[in-house]
Amino acid sequence: MRKFCLIGHPLGHSLSPQIHERLFALAGRDGEYTLRDTAPEVLKNEYSALEEYEGFNITIPHKMAIIEYCDELSDEAGRYSSVNCVKNGAKKVGYNTDCIGFVKSIEMLGADLKSKVLLIGCGGVGRMAAIETALQGGELTVAVLKSDIPLAEKTIAEISAQNANARVRIAEIGEGGLTAENLGGEKFDLLINSTPVGMFPKTDRMPCGADVLENAAAVFDVIYNPCETLLAKTAREMGKPALTGMAMLVLQAAAAHEIWDGDFYSKADIDAIIAEMEALV
Repeated sequence: MRKFCLIGHPLGHSLSPQIHERLFALAGRDGEYTLRDTAPEVLKNEYSALEEYEGFNITIPHKMAIIEYCDELSDEAGRYSSVNCVKNGAKKVGYNTDCIGFVKSIEMLGADLKSKVLLIGCGGVGRMAAIETALQGGELTVAVLKSDIPLAEKTIAEISAQNANARVRIAEIGEGGLTAENLGGEKFDLLINSTPVGMFPKTDRMPCGADVLENAAAVFDVIYNPCETLLAKTAREMGKPALTGMAMLVLQAAAAHEIWDGDFYSKADIDAIIAEMEALV
């Protein structure tokens, strides 16, 4: 049996084994996928054991630390200095399928990063979403708390270093939360929430006011627990397309199988796995 795994610490509850086992089954392949809890201080000693796997995924806190063990990096992994997928072989190649999953999620939503985009939050996934949007030619507004303005400025500096003509601005979230007034009443083609606001167990919150949603044509929320956040629910009730983070989680996993085995999956396959995983949350 071919072996694959996810390393991280602490891993806690993860849907990765269920997602990857479904992907192997759909491709008609044998594959065992397990969780391997690996504390930061033992990563160096544990890495030799990872060579017995044909491939593995990486989550917090190892996405940067794993880079020194890779012989090569994909363009996305190099761009974000973050690796969440490794293919073992003659060379150990590190990839960033989070980026691929994000871009494909926006496509699944029917939206376009090359448009007017409002991004709420700028850390972690938000940084990646900001850079990807700007590099694809989007007109980006990054909304952050006053305390996070330096973080947003650092991301904008990264963007400018890669594209001096990028169109990016910062909007400060007021004490009463993000409102249409904070944004000057501006309308957006796409709203992306990259903050944890609305995540389980505090599911009765949104990262912005309903007036901001009124001015957005489509919504992507990176949160996948709950599978329908209040933000996505409210957007859908307004008649706007909305997608949550479960799509990104499944799509980034599918991208790993494309790397490991060259397997591709239909939209029907992906939709079915998303629905199955949402039922488990």
